[in-house]
Amino acid sequence: MLLGLNKISLFVVFILVFTGCQKRYSSGSYSSKSYRTSPQYHKLENQEIKDSPAMHKATMRPYEVLGKTYYPTVASVGDEFEGISSWYGPDFHEKKTSSGEIYDMFAYTAASKTLPMNTMVQVYNKDNGKSVTVRINDRGPFVDGRIIDLSNSAAKDIGMVGAGTANVKLTILGFHSKVATTAEEKKEVAETGKYYVQIGAFTNLNGAKMTKDKFNNTILEKEYKAIIKQTNNDGKLINRVWVSGFKSESEANDFKKENGLMDAMVIAQ
Repeated sequence: MLLGLNKISLFVVFILVFTGCQKRYSSGSYSSKSYRTSPQYHKLENQEIKDSPAMHKATMRPYEVLGKTYYPTVASVGDEFEGISSWYGPDFHEKKTSSGEIYDMFAYTAASKTLPMNTMVQVYNKDNGKSVTVRINDRGPFVDGRIIDLSNSAAKDIGMVGAGTANVKLTILGFHSKVATTAEEKKEVAETGKYYVQIGAFTNLNGAKMTKDKFNNTILEKEYKAIIKQTNNDGKLINRVWVSGFKSESEANDFKKENGLMDAMVIAQ
């Protein structure tokens, strides 16, 4: 997204390479009819979509905003997420997004903290049953609980401009600005690994349950969850406690360092 706080702007630019977003504010009423007749609008609507390897490399790196680290990741077609949507408009119109594109509040685009640029997402407004499809070309919104920031036009289509926010369900439709339709396309974009950190291995199931409950109740943030994975080792049942929810190996390793778990194993599946 576009930078709204000067004190961290240089830091976000360094991390994302491109101009990024600090914070979104829902704008009030705005007349799109008068703007659409202006030369500036026609210049924006014909802009080229940024989809270069350099852009993806820059925007898929971990980055920090307001002391919190975010880990961009590839999701799978069909993945669903629920949370709060907001929208952004005139204050950011014609300014650079994190992908390097110029933000056009009338285009069907959106900002996500972690999804790859040019991911195609269906946004379903749970409050009124309306939906819209958008393309991710920006980072944000950096507000707890919010999972997507829609352009003005997209927000209008699902009836949330006046309220500013809405309860939504996101469904991943495809990547690289294309909705996946064939089985081959769906298989290609869906091949992404999952990562776990093993925090304990027990022959006694009760010991595994105690460790799992301790981490879930006192240590883990809501995006992570401790689970028990049972495996057979030479005829002996082993109850392994894994922390799940990591979307990259670097995120799992950062978790180990932050929690003093340097001897824990990172497992990819």
